[in-house]
Parts: sequence; structure tokens; C-alpha cells
Amino acid sequence: MELLTVSEMSLKQLSNELKLSPSIVTMHVSKLEQAQLIGSRRVRRNGGTHKLCFLSEQHIHITLPAIEQSLHSIEHVIPLGHYTDCHIQPTCGIGTWEKELGIWDDPSYFHHPERVEAAIIWFASGYVEYRVRNRLTSSQQVEKIEWIVEIASEAPGLRDTWLSDISFTLNHIPLGRWRSPADFGRAARGRYTPSWWHRNLNQYGLLKVITIDHMGTYIDGEWMSDVTLADLNVYEPYWTLRLAVEEDAEHVGGLTLYGAGFGNHDQDMLLHIYAKEASNNV
Repeated sequence: MELLTVSEMSLKQLSNELKLSPSIVTMHVSKLEQAQLIGSRRVRRNGGTHKLCFLSEQHIHITLPAIEQSLHSIEHVIPLGHYTDCHIQPTCGIGTWEKELGIWDDPSYFHHPERVEAAIIWFASGYVEYRVRNRLTSSQQVEKIEWIVEIASEAPGLRDTWLSDISFTLNHIPLGRWRSPADFGRAARGRYTPSWWHRNLNQYGLLKVITIDHMGTYIDGEWMSDVTLADLNVYEPYWTLRLAVEEDAEHVGGLTLYGAGFGNHDQDMLLHIYAKEASNNV
């Protein structure tokens, strides 16, 4: 995995670097692929077909069970096009896994019926908002929330440096802002971005994990705000998630969201809720 942080490598190259037999390397690569830590693609080169391996993840998050009681996990998979509200300012656009949707820089297409199939959306400022049904029971007590999304700035074309202050809001409570460094893609295409997608447009983002617990809110383990679980109304019938680039931000550099079939992570937006059964003891 350390070798693959430098570049994609074939099984033969990995075997030579690790000084292991090809069969041993193949076995380990297969296990890492099953764990979705490594991906691969086949290419034609020098008259033959070669399997090139690449890293599928930038972060590994391990949730350990509590000593006294394991946590119950509730997962919401949220397709990008399933937003329930939006306010969009150009530059903007939507793409499904198969095609562009409508005309670029026309916010009206964010209300097109086919937008539910979106695998990539981008806009210069404004917001998209999602609602999911609350599946918690009255006997469950929330211990931690994780909000996972692949995200980047939105620049005209691609920019290696293009700062954007992106806001995250959960259940109408602002969690904080994260400064995206760039609109990525000048150096390489997104690993899962379709081959038909324009080379000079949004290619991939960074996988960000926002965590809220009893101590505060964190992004990739770094402090984000003092908002805790006690500040969120977790027993509302619906949970509301909003991603925004606000006009009063220091850097209004847009927002690009990547879902399944685009970017470097073949997944939609995720919301994980970890809860335990409340004690009946008085």
C-alpha cells in the first residue's frame, strides 16, 4: 500500500519491489481488493494485458465496540441527486454516470426529474440540502455520528489551488466550515470518473469524515467546532443535512460533490449513526 501511494503499479512491479513471488503478491492484492483498500484496472500495453493496482482509500477508520455494550450502527446511503432543497449560483452543473444533464450554468436543471440519478454536482455558491428518515428508536441513545462525503472546490476548469470555505449543517445546527484546497484533476483523472467525462473538468475530491460525539465536532479527527450530540435534536422524524458555500465566507470557491461512479471513491454520501440501548435502570 505504501508503494501505491507513489503511483499505480502492476503485479509484476509490486513483486519486483517487494522481492516476493507473483503468486504471493496476487494473493495479498486480492485480499486488499476484497477489503476495498486497493482497486485495479486492466490496460493494454506492449501487446499484452496488464493489471494495474491503485489505492482506493486515503483514510482507514476503525470503530471499536464499547467494553460494556456494543454500539448499534444505522447507515444511510444518500445518492447525490436525492436532495430535497437547493439554492444554486453558477458556475454549476449536474452529471449522471452516463451523461451530462442539461446545460451548464443553468440552475433550473437542478430541478430536472433526472437529477435523482446525479453522480456529480457542482456550483459556485449556494447550498444543497438532504433529508433522511430517522430510524432511531426511543430506546436508543446516540453515541456518535459520522457524515462521509467526497468533496472539493469548484473552479472554472481545474485549479491546483482554489480555496473554498464549505459549510456543513446537521438538523439546522451549523457544524462548522472546512477549507477545500483545490478543484482537483490537473495531474490525473478520477479513478472512477467515466472515460467520456471531460478531461478539463472536475475529476475527484477528498473523502472527508465529519464526526460528532459528546465532546465536539471533528473533521478527519481534527477539531471543527464545539457542537456536540446534545446540541442536535436527534429524535426528530427526519434528519436534515446541508452543504453550502455561503456568500459571507472568506473564500467563496464553490463546491463539487462526487457520488458513486465518479471521483476517487466509488460511493454515495453516507451518514452513520452509532447508538446503544438506553439503560432501564432507575
